[in-house]
Amino acid sequence: MAKRSANYRLVKIHRNYTVEEAAQTLSLHKGTVRHWIKDGLRVCDNRRPVLILGRELLDFVKARRKQNKRPCKLGELYCLRCRVPRMPAGAMADFEPISDKVGHLQAICPECLCMMNRRVSLAKLDQFQAILTIALREAQEHVSNTSQPNLNSDFNEGARNHE
Repeated sequence: MAKRSANYRLVKIHRNYTVEEAAQTLSLHKGTVRHWIKDGLRVCDNRRPVLILGRELLDFVKARRKQNKRPCKLGELYCLRCRVPRMPAGAMADFEPISDKVGHLQAICPECLCMMNRRVSLAKLDQFQAILTIALREAQEHVSNTSQPNLNSDFNEGARNHE
């Protein structure tokens, strides 16, 4: 099962949580919360039931989330399989515009040979082109924007065969 980070926005800062309530609020197993207590999540006291201040829980989850961030440097794209940012294989990438301000960079990971991705603003594309060889792809035209849309329909042919 894939790891996912806990949604810290669900924690109320003016509330005390038991281990079970904290786990239920964050959609985690209660063993995970107990492990966090061993890793440094502060509790109110050493009595049972163990109570965790909402502010302490919120700060702990935010700190863990910040610790796991992997920001990409200029010229790097994020590989989902390796879970790290890397320079693309051969320093080559494809750019496909999404809108008039943003586009999508795609490249191949040199380690696992999977696709790496990154959203880039058109204003920063020149900085990437100084580091990478970027092939510009045209955005695919939507059916509604074409003068003669291609209709994959057999209705007209079927009507002719029945005549």
